[in-house]
Amino acid sequence: MIKTILFAMLLVAEPASAVPAGLAQPKAYIVAEIEVTDPATYESYKASVAPLVAEFGGRYLVRGGSAKAVEGEPPKGRVVILEFPTLANAQAFIQSDAYRPVAEVRHKSAKSRIIIVEGLRP
Repeated sequence: MIKTILFAMLLVAEPASAVPAGLAQPKAYIVAEIEVTDPATYESYKASVAPLVAEFGGRYLVRGGSAKAVEGEPPKGRVVILEFPTLANAQAFIQSDAYRPVAEVRHKSAKSRIIIVEGLRP
């Protein structure tokens, strides 16, 4: 049930062009559940991805700290939450040519669920 709700939240947002000029854009968040299968290779992913996150205006809010389920299934592995200034920034990061080869390293070293969700309008 929780997985269904999380995936239903994926990219449920009005396009940036629909926001009136002068109205502040809500922030966007990338939420990742990452089950590392090859720790050495995953370390190289972490080193490569951090500068790209910053390049697209993102910052880490959560990066693999202790996580405890209080309802539903516990996360499988690490939880990572990134904050971006806008949904467009988060999408540009995920879809960028620079991130594509870095993501391939993650795909080889972990099983992942990645969700982009738009925050509340300020």
